[in-house]
Amino acid sequence: MSDQLPQKQNNSSDEIDLGQLFHLIGNAFRKVFSTIGKVFKSLFGIVILFLLFLQKHFLKFVIAGVIGLAIGIFLDFKKEPEYISSMVVEPNFNSVQQLYNNVNFYNELAEAQDSTALAEALDISVKEAFSIKKFNVESYSDENQKVLLFDKFVRSLDTTTQKAIDMEAYLKNFNSFDARFHTISVTATDNSIAKKIQPSIINSISRNDYFNLQKETSDNNLKLQESVYSKQISEIDSLQLLYKKVMLKEADKPMQGTNINLGENGRNENKELSLINKTEELKEKLVELNEEKANKSSILNVISAFPRKGVQLKGIWKSYKFLIPFSFVIITMFILILLLLNVYLKDYKKE
Repeated sequence: MSDQLPQKQNNSSDEIDLGQLFHLIGNAFRKVFSTIGKVFKSLFGIVILFLLFLQKHFLKFVIAGVIGLAIGIFLDFKKEPEYISSMVVEPNFNSVQQLYNNVNFYNELAEAQDSTALAEALDISVKEAFSIKKFNVESYSDENQKVLLFDKFVRSLDTTTQKAIDMEAYLKNFNSFDARFHTISVTATDNSIAKKIQPSIINSISRNDYFNLQKETSDNNLKLQESVYSKQISEIDSLQLLYKKVMLKEADKPMQGTNINLGENGRNENKELSLINKTEELKEKLVELNEEKANKSSILNVISAFPRKGVQLKGIWKSYKFLIPFSFVIITMFILILLLLNVYLKDYKKE
């Protein structure tokens, strides 16, 4: 009997503890939902106040928008149309940094409206240089091209270093200079100026003595490699002819009894097969070498030249009919909010 009493007391204390715990959890949930409700109520109140503000000053916003629209239409009518032209290039011999430096220099001159210096740099007239408004250069690459560049980079390393290279880290640290192709864009009021300045942009890179030296060295190395491959193929052809002659002489010998030297014939066939495989391997290397010669025939390969005429820039963000009214409405709203804040501060000071 005495054992049952402590057990009942323990059960009742456990029930009390659980009840208090559920009570505390319920209070916590009520406080959370109450706080969320107050936040939503405050947000709803702010939205209502803003809508009342718009309703009160709606006519002012309409007047500001109409005035801005009229000014925007007038400015669009007076503004000269702008055209954009793009060219895709492939820099060789680490000339990509120089390409970006040159294009950025042209852009600085265009933005500063230094038509004289720009005309001298691009070998055009001052009037034509004045029509140029902006230059831009950016890398042109997708995930497939990045993977191909990674594969090419890894192949150039030794086996030990290859194991330490992580593809994800390489792609993460990939920058615009690592890309194979780059796009140069020109924005101007003259739709044909980009085509005229294309030779000057290319020559600004091609005339560089350092890059010319790199190209000359590369050409010599490729020629040397080609001659080595060609010589190896010629030597293999001579060996194949020699093996054929030896095999024909062996075949012409009179058979002595039933002795057939299968081992020697097998070795000759294996040697000839090995030479054939080596010849195919060298021919593949020659094909790759020819592709490399084609890719490195110029310091700056033009993949896609500037079109004869540029494309006119259009769009709502380029139109004063949108920008001016939007700006006027925003400025009007800002002024009205400042006036409202001023009235509130005066009333607060009086209190």
